[in-house]
Amino acid sequence: MKKTVVFHSNYSRMFTGFGKNMKNVLRYLYKTGKYNIVEFANSKTKESEEFKSLPWKAYGTLPSQAKLQSIASDQTKVRFAAYGLVEIDSLIKEAKPDFYIGIEDIWALSPLVEKKWWNQNCMIWTTLDSLPIYPDALKIVPKVKHYYAWTSFASREADRLGLPAGSIKTLRGATETSSFFRLKEEERKNIRKEFGLNDEFIIGFVFRNQLRKSVPNLIQGFKIFKSQNPNSNAKLLLHTHWAEGWNIAQLIKDSNIDPKDVLTTYFCKKCKQYEIKPFSGQKIECRYCGGKDTVETTNIQNGVSEEQLNEIYNMMDVYCHPFTSGGQEIPVTEAKLTELVTLVTNYSCGEDFCTDESGGLPLDWKPYYEPGTNFIKATTLPESIAQQIEKVYKMPASQKEKMGKAARQFVIENLSAEVIGKKLEAIIDAAPSIQWNYENQFEQRDPNYSPPAIDPRFLSSSFANLPRIAKPKLIKVLRLTILRPSLLRLMNNLFSFFFYFF
Repeated sequence: MKKTVVFHSNYSRMFTGFGKNMKNVLRYLYKTGKYNIVEFANSKTKESEEFKSLPWKAYGTLPSQAKLQSIASDQTKVRFAAYGLVEIDSLIKEAKPDFYIGIEDIWALSPLVEKKWWNQNCMIWTTLDSLPIYPDALKIVPKVKHYYAWTSFASREADRLGLPAGSIKTLRGATETSSFFRLKEEERKNIRKEFGLNDEFIIGFVFRNQLRKSVPNLIQGFKIFKSQNPNSNAKLLLHTHWAEGWNIAQLIKDSNIDPKDVLTTYFCKKCKQYEIKPFSGQKIECRYCGGKDTVETTNIQNGVSEEQLNEIYNMMDVYCHPFTSGGQEIPVTEAKLTELVTLVTNYSCGEDFCTDESGGLPLDWKPYYEPGTNFIKATTLPESIAQQIEKVYKMPASQKEKMGKAARQFVIENLSAEVIGKKLEAIIDAAPSIQWNYENQFEQRDPNYSPPAIDPRFLSSSFANLPRIAKPKLIKVLRLTILRPSLLRLMNNLFSFFFYFF
């Protein structure tokens, strides 16, 4: 009988790291035919029309519109709703999984370990990316049998802290290796020519425009490189959404960089074509289909296909990924598959991807403390960015080719959907059959409840049965209670404790 396995993460068709991992893993496991796969898709409503074309069962985790409106004033509940925590109990009861896998930020998963349905067939697969490790991530270790982080960074720190061996194991995010590869040189040149690019030296960065992506540092590093190599004809290609996160246009202006030297990807949601060119605003006319206001910079809702993204990587001469911290950064692994030398901040997950073995070069950084959390984050040095870009720019073609091939092989051997999928198979297949509490009936607790006074007759009859060592302590409490009536509630609670355990 097939096991029902629930995967809870970003929707598998979203253009995010979690979304891509979800898609790659589910595709692989579905092809095995071994499991009844159920997707819990964050950011989607329960019966989204998009699910009809999926080969597996899917439920959106967003609450109904009425429920969303009822919690709109509570930002914590709104955040939980986005992660699926408001509807998770009812979805678990409906799906009745034999194995549950949560793939999200740790603060979205740690509350689940207190659920009545949580058991040894539940797995956390999360991205722990900063020091110190998030306290709740460590606190839940005893309650999570299958606890995995995307890179070795967190596993090493758990070992250093003296946690039991294997408390947090490493299971990297899955990368689709067949979609990303090095095109023939003639194909690469033809793609570049389509967008008016010829002998330019293109530095690429594929990312969601979040503040933890070090865009200002990269722009400064690019400026330094340009000033030191005026004949390089260098261009910076930022494949991201310019209406989110950093105000990239303003950063370019403040850095006195020619806007024509910074390229981006535009995508038409009508005809699905893309274009590489300098930024010129959002919702513009499509040069291919003539669509009005159908073109904007690529984003998580409307973005290029993997075939198109492969072409974009192949337009680059070097890939540069500076960040403050990261869980894995799937674009780095995709770039490696296209045999690009990758420059990555040597912190967090970047430690795994800037080594000789991985075909990468490290970017130096200085630490700073993130306001509000005190997490250690990395400020990638613009001077290091410029230095490593120059190293690749002047690198002999034979060395670049050697590093590029090493990069691709590293991903195939360590991060491919096949490699990660087989590891998941082993985990799921080894899980025992157990009894789940699908009903998940939670005890309702009133924080303002005031317990009644204990009947003296009940107290005297029970007192005789207390252990000898407990009686003097209880007598002391009784004396205090007589002197301080306000301690009656404390006495009641202590008595309840002794009565329950003895």
